[in-house]
Amino acid sequence: MVAPKESEAGNSPSDGKHVAILMGGLSSEREVSFSSGDNCANRLERNGYRVSRIDVDRDIASVLRELKPDVAFNALHGPYGEDGTIQGVLEFLAIPYTHSGVLASALAMHKLLAKPVLEAAGVPMAESIAVTREEAAREHPMDPPYVVKPIEEGSSYGVVIVREGANAPSAELLADDWAYGDNLMAERYVAGRELTCSIIDGEPTDVIEIVTDGRFYDFDAKYAPSGSIHILPAKLSSLVYQNVRMLTQRAHDALGCRGVTRTDFRFDESQNGTGELICLEVNTQPGMTPTSLVPEMAAYAGMDLGALVKWMVEDASCGR
Repeated sequence: MVAPKESEAGNSPSDGKHVAILMGGLSSEREVSFSSGDNCANRLERNGYRVSRIDVDRDIASVLRELKPDVAFNALHGPYGEDGTIQGVLEFLAIPYTHSGVLASALAMHKLLAKPVLEAAGVPMAESIAVTREEAAREHPMDPPYVVKPIEEGSSYGVVIVREGANAPSAELLADDWAYGDNLMAERYVAGRELTCSIIDGEPTDVIEIVTDGRFYDFDAKYAPSGSIHILPAKLSSLVYQNVRMLTQRAHDALGCRGVTRTDFRFDESQNGTGELICLEVNTQPGMTPTSLVPEMAAYAGMDLGALVKWMVEDASCGR
């Protein structure tokens, strides 16, 4: 995946194309979406596109009917933006859009439903079960260590890690301000190094290792300046490195994804570790903020943000 840099391609004529940037929205990831949307909108404007920034609400179909954009750039994250909902609206309105289509978006977003599809394609996943919040708070749904996470959330919202030796489930699950629903997934905790790889223009990128200060890759580690260190390319054996890229491609294809995706892994090579490489999830709407991973991977391959978002707009379609 090598593309012209912005100085070569980013300033080429856009034919006055009108791009609606869909951002904000109704999910917990609203503020992240604004950051992604603004970052992409600024580059598209620099490339000569006519850009409309839209804070997506329940009247989005009426707004788009009136606006009549040529393309919808989907910068939404989380429920309603990443789960096939907005994709269905755009299909109905016949507005070409970026990223994956209705089915792939809905499937990838639902962590439990995505797993058997990925496993059938030979992508290794950690064992997991469906639980309600009440069940997960009452007793251990599996032997610790394990992770409890909402079935359809992103940016590590609502993720609770129950460590080895814990006598009881996490009290966090009983918090009065819990905002992530009652349908959860308990998943075996996979120790090891945090790795990620993307698909851009049909091909896997290089692999990044994400290093944090001992905590898991949570919201602050993802989006705060200096919240984590990104090692690109990741220092792995050639075999493991190529396995990550191969499994990223396989996961993207198995779910029927289009455009840009990012797939996250854990690799346990510690002295007493299992040596396993486990896929955590596929992100069909990866962040495009100033600290996000996909723009960094694209830049490493020679495609800066201006060229990346231009390609995404020109790749947009219905029937994805």
